This record gives sequence, C-alpha cells and structure tokens, in this order.
Amino acid sequence: MNSTDQTPGPLDGLRVLELAGIGPVPFAGMLLADMGADVIRLDRVGRGAHPADVDELRHTSINLRGKRSLSVDVTKPDGRDIVLRMIETCDVVLEGMRPGVAERLGLGPDDCMSLRPELVYGRMTGWGQTGPYAQVPGHDINYLALSGVLEGIGRPDSPPTPPLALVGDFGGGAMFLLFGVMAALHEVARSGSGQVVDAAMTEGAALLNTMNYSMTAAGAGTMKRGEHFLSGAAPHYDAYRCSDGHWITVAANEPQFYRELRDALGLDGEAWEDQHDRSLWTWRKTQLGTIFARATRDEWCARLEGRDICFSPVLDMFEAENHPQSLDRKSFLRRDGVLQPAPAPHLSRTPGRVSTSPPRIGQHTSELLTDLGVSVDLQRQWESEGVIGSRVVER
Repeated sequence: MNSTDQTPGPLDGLRVLELAGIGPVPFAGMLLADMGADVIRLDRVGRGAHPADVDELRHTSINLRGKRSLSVDVTKPDGRDIVLRMIETCDVVLEGMRPGVAERLGLGPDDCMSLRPELVYGRMTGWGQTGPYAQVPGHDINYLALSGVLEGIGRPDSPPTPPLALVGDFGGGAMFLLFGVMAALHEVARSGSGQVVDAAMTEGAALLNTMNYSMTAAGAGTMKRGEHFLSGAAPHYDAYRCSDGHWITVAANEPQFYRELRDALGLDGEAWEDQHDRSLWTWRKTQLGTIFARATRDEWCARLEGRDICFSPVLDMFEAENHPQSLDRKSFLRRDGVLQPAPAPHLSRTPGRVSTSPPRIGQHTSELLTDLGVSVDLQRQWESEGVIGSRVVER
C-alpha cells in the first residue's frame, strides 16, 4: 500500500501532554508525534533562555516538531485547573522534572489520575524517583558514570570519554521512557487502569550494557577502558585516519570479514593469521594506521565500499544527509531550512511523518481552550491576568 502525507500514523488517536522541559522528554514527545500522536506541549508563559523558549528560535527546536503548544501559568489556580481539564482528555502525560516538583504544582500522578484513572503518567529523571540520589542534580555524564557504563568508554590510559549525551539522556532515558509508556498503554487495554512509569537514565544506560555483562561473565570480554575488542582494542574494529585528515571505520570481527579485509589490503604472512592473538594487536593497529594514511577517505571508499569487510566512512551530520544510503531511504529532511533526521523506523503501511513545524509558544492555546468549551471572553480575561500566554483568536 502506498502511503501519502495524509495517511494517519500508527499512533493516530493517542493524545499526550508533555510538560515543558529540555532534552530527553521533548525528544520522546517528538517520537510519538512523528508516529501520529497528538502531542500537546505545556509551555511556560513568558520567555526563557533556552531556544525552545524563544519564538524566534523555535524553528530550530527539532524536538518540538509535530506538536501543539499550550501556554499556561500553572502556578496560578486557574492555570492549574486548565491543565487538569486538558489532562482529562489525554492518554499520556510526560514529565522530566525533579521528583516532587509536579506534586508541588498540583500536577503529580495522584492529582491527574484521580481525574483520569486510565492515564499513563510517564516520569523521567537521571536517578529515578526514589533513592539517596533522587534529589541530586545531574547530567548525562553523571548518569553514565554511576551506571557503570562510562568507565568502559575511551582509550587506555585516557580519561573516560563522554559519548555526547546520547547514551544516558536519549538511549537510556527517552527510549526507555517510551518503552515503559507503550507497555503501560498496552496493559491499560486489558485492565482499564493506568499507572506511573518511573524511567531512570542510570538504569536504562545499565540495561543497554547488558551484552557486556554477559560477555564479561563468560570470560569473553572486559570493561577495562580500551581493552574490550568493541571499544577499539582490536585492530580489526577501529577508526583510522586517512591522508586527507578524514576517517574510516572497519569492523571485521567475524572470520569471513577478517579474511576479506586481509585480501583487500594485502595483509599476508603469519603475523596476520590468528585474528584473536592479542599479543599482535598493537603492532597490527600500527600497520593498519600506516596503510590507511596512504590514501584519502574517498579513495578508500572507492576501493572498499561494497566488499564484505564491514567498512564505512566517518561522516559528519551534513555529509550523512547526502550519502547514497541516506538519499535512497530519505533518512534526512529539511524543514524551515533546518536539517534534521526523518522519522524512524520505517513502517510499511502507516509510516511516520513530520506533520508540522515546531509551534510558536502558545500557538494553539486558544484553539485548545475553545475545544474544552472555554468562552472567548474568559480566555481574554485569563490572558489579561497572565494565566495564559497567547493572543486569543475568535473562532
């Protein structure tokens, strides 16, 4: 079946309220919006320092694409009541504030689920809602450090290497938050009752490390920094610098791929035969470094791409957009002049899509309040009192 831009996504009919935040929670909301959910972002009234709080920069806040914006001051009683009325129409709430903040605002799980018992209330923090660290501030690198992941990332005799903010915030955080939310939604269909999803980035990051726990238990791996064959210790699994300063990667772990690598590079002799002889790894790595430094990245691509070596060039974000694989699968798109990854994964019948650009702050407040049955006169009163933050539009 051929899809069109009008094909409803797989989450069409699901309504989500996302309490404004930065990083992982907006990313989780974006993934739901990409798949057709009606995601309403609860924005603060007024302007903040983050690009997501500045109208002139909202188009660069990719995590807000496909959403609607409701601008309400939840510290005012009428503002809190507006949000609770909105939650009565929602299936999911997403929030990433420090434990206890939502409760102090009157928007905690008990407040919301008393009005909508089938609600799934998704909470994400670095450490989790309980425990001695629950109230301690932190960022991705802190969560990876405590989870046992960061110690294993990096080169020997070098400090642990922070992998951007991808493993804790987004892999261990947003992805596991959504996994929990989708599991809870599935269970609602059976029981009719919602529940709270308590997603901790430390636990998600640790769970992503499961394979290394298994390998270490079996004596096939180590989490000592730079000594694991998947962390750059093995010469056949690493990145190498080319003559033009660009880099390529090889990952010839399996015997058949290693044989192909040897054949392609002319790696003859006994010193190359036993792939897993660690006593030769340092020497082999030096030899491969010398070999790959003899040609440019593009020259190596022309020579090695398409062969059973497990080879690819190291591209930056803008180069990745124009790689033939990306072009064939339409892996990237540009909207409002902003380069961004396209929705993923691909669904054959009801694919995801970017339905709208990031909304202006409060762009849909009047629309949403009108749908709740709030009169234009009351909306104007709330606007004058600072309860809502958008210009009221007659409908």
